[in-house]
Amino acid sequence: MGGVGTDPSGKNDDIQDRSSREWCDEALTRLNAGRPESALEAARRAADLDPGAEWAYRLISLAHERLGRDADALPAAERAVALAPGSWLARLRLAAVLRRRPGRWSDAVEHAEQARRFAPEEAGPEVLLGDLALLRGEHARAAHRYRAALAVAPAHPQARVNLALALLRWERPRPHHDPAWPVDPRETGRARRALEVWSRQARLLVAVTTVAIAAAALALDRGASARLAGFAVLALLVPLTVRQARRVRIWSYVPAMFGRDPWLGAGVVAAVVSVPAFAVWLVLGTAPAVPRALDPVWAGLAGVVVLGWPALAAVRAMAESWRGRPLRALEQALLAGPDRTARRDVEVTLWIVLVRTWSVLVPLVGVALVVEPRAAVAALAVPYPVVRGCLRARRMDDRWLVAATLLVVLSAAACAAGGLLGSAWAWRIGLGALAAAVAVFVARAARAWWRGGPGPWRAALIMCDLPMGSGPSAALTAEARRAISYARGVVLAYGDGLGPRVAGAAATVTSTGELRLIAGTEAWEAIEADPRVAVFAADPLQRRYWVEVRGIALADADVLRVTPKQVSVGEFPGRHQRR
Repeated sequence: MGGVGTDPSGKNDDIQDRSSREWCDEALTRLNAGRPESALEAARRAADLDPGAEWAYRLISLAHERLGRDADALPAAERAVALAPGSWLARLRLAAVLRRRPGRWSDAVEHAEQARRFAPEEAGPEVLLGDLALLRGEHARAAHRYRAALAVAPAHPQARVNLALALLRWERPRPHHDPAWPVDPRETGRARRALEVWSRQARLLVAVTTVAIAAAALALDRGASARLAGFAVLALLVPLTVRQARRVRIWSYVPAMFGRDPWLGAGVVAAVVSVPAFAVWLVLGTAPAVPRALDPVWAGLAGVVVLGWPALAAVRAMAESWRGRPLRALEQALLAGPDRTARRDVEVTLWIVLVRTWSVLVPLVGVALVVEPRAAVAALAVPYPVVRGCLRARRMDDRWLVAATLLVVLSAAACAAGGLLGSAWAWRIGLGALAAAVAVFVARAARAWWRGGPGPWRAALIMCDLPMGSGPSAALTAEARRAISYARGVVLAYGDGLGPRVAGAAATVTSTGELRLIAGTEAWEAIEADPRVAVFAADPLQRRYWVEVRGIALADADVLRVTPKQVSVGEFPGRHQRR
């Protein structure tokens, strides 16, 4: 690695011109500017200058993570914890890395809990614990963690956005995998893909073949030969099934995958049901004399084979639109401010509310047409939630959403007018607007699918994932080091069940800025329950200033290792302050 470089401002940044902390500041600036490669170089320079700087290793880990190198991010995060075991930031960084490593989920939760224990006044540990719960589908626990974070930092954007997802009962795009499983997610992903491909192929083949046989029998009077082709399709399904089954190498996890992703299980079960139904339908069709009592069974089997797939898709669309509490989620996402992720989730949430509105309007209008036309006046209140949400969102980039919302509002108003005035044209306009809203939704979905962009569905919702554990560590000044190392008396303050306590201690400062204390047994017992301590020392020469170090104390052999969180230096009042 070269010793000379040039920063964006054009200034010479020779390795000798900056301290380790200055290089860490530069690395953090480059990370925030979206330049992880450059940030990695700066963080490595900081580590070269001061091998004991845990902040530098945290930034190295974060830069690797931004570059998609999770395997390289882990050693640096572990090194930071080894250098400063009491640093909540180091624990947070390590937990953020471990959650992406197969089989290390419990370790990630443990380090995140340690970070919360070390810094209960910080929002970061609560947010990460919420993320860990959300990724596992534990929505109630995730919401509790995010609310705890917002109690500490009400403006935290990640907590707001992800709380909205918890209220929506959001699931990852690949919910079949439990991050706590020791198996590699690529293995479960391969199994899921094989099961999905087989279920799609099987359902499509038998549905198309059923329609083709029926058409050949009714239109061309070639039912017998068409049924022979149906048996050939059944034979074709055998190698297709064997081929996909070989790709599933973790059959023991398949039931659990179905439990985590019920729609995956429903698709496979639908295929398993469709194939025997198709076979029985073929056999009944080839029988020379079938009792008329079995005609409904024969027709029902054809319906299962042909209509099973679209029926399942319709049920899933309705079920997902009524999942969670989108209005409360919308409120939280709007409070997140101008965050880019929040804006995207706001628009998707509005689509969910709009689908709910449409699904309420359709049966309401249908009942009004059949039973009492004047009841259609209730339709005026149905679009209120989506209209209110759109007005609160103010700026919306999705014009398709605006158009669909206006059509739903027009439909409600026209149907209400038709019911009150008895106008046939008003009813036609209302029903046409409902159909047009569906057309707009389908067009918007097709456009998103074609372009590979986010669509008007739940899968387009995304988590807010800000960098974890990038903040600076507390630094001991030269005055603080001298006072603690050479003071005649050092006071250790800690808390126990009866309140605050103080004790005398002997202290030294390591080259990495960590304090090593020797204290009484009673202090050790209290610190095991609550590791937050404060260390006080005075200027050993003229006693003109005092030093207070607040930090986390952890037992190590016969000493207490204190990682500083906050360092304060002040002057004693005296004659030296007079002018």
